[in-house]
Amino acid sequence: MAQGEIQEFTYLVDIIAKLRGPEGCPWDKEQTHSSLKEFLLQETYEVLDALDEGKDSKLQEELGDLLLQIVLHAQIAAEAGQFDIKDVINDINTKLIRRHPHVFKDTKVSSADEVIRNWEKIKKTERHPETSILASVPKQMPALAYSQEIQRRVAQIGFDWENIDGVIDKLVEEVKEYKETENKTEREDEFGDLLFTLVNIARRVEIEPEVALRQANRKFLTRFSSMEKLCYERGLELGKLSFDQQNQLWEEAKKLNKS
Repeated sequence: MAQGEIQEFTYLVDIIAKLRGPEGCPWDKEQTHSSLKEFLLQETYEVLDALDEGKDSKLQEELGDLLLQIVLHAQIAAEAGQFDIKDVINDINTKLIRRHPHVFKDTKVSSADEVIRNWEKIKKTERHPETSILASVPKQMPALAYSQEIQRRVAQIGFDWENIDGVIDKLVEEVKEYKETENKTEREDEFGDLLFTLVNIARRVEIEPEVALRQANRKFLTRFSSMEKLCYERGLELGKLSFDQQNQLWEEAKKLNKS
């Protein structure tokens, strides 16, 4: 890190400390690790949105907001005598060096897949032998991302279908079981199995389900907004059209918004 970058980061740390200080901001001084949870999650999603949009200026801004949350949590911990931002940085520095022996030591690797396998082996040595390989997956993760991560981890020790055909067959089986449900409890259970299997398929074909669903949501929003615009231009009320008429508008909107 260049000297100027170090100074800028130190300046940020000092700003946060002042905001939390005796003469600081009343709101900032009231914050705790718990009260900041929703803001941390919100800033994370805003970074994801910026990545999806591909706008450098927005990504720069949102990364700054996320960094603010990290430094603020570290400041709260420092005030409680637990740790400070230097400890956070030292921990990640140590971890990165330990988990990249092919860069910082003499270990040889031939591919990114081998790097991942080595990474998991090193992680295994860091946890207690009786600890589940799934224990460190944060349960607060969005359900789709959590599902993908736990499936990825068990697949690394061989608990996986031999090929994607087996997963597709499992999807067909889950659809059949869903169609045979008789009440809401059963439907919810089988629907969960359906989603779980779809995530498994996504993992096998290297698709991020969270990203794919966000893209589908954006596409739907764009097309539905076009339907509303078409109705406005034609003096129609979308809610009073028949389903067939609405579908005709949907097809028009699809042609207008092919992406």
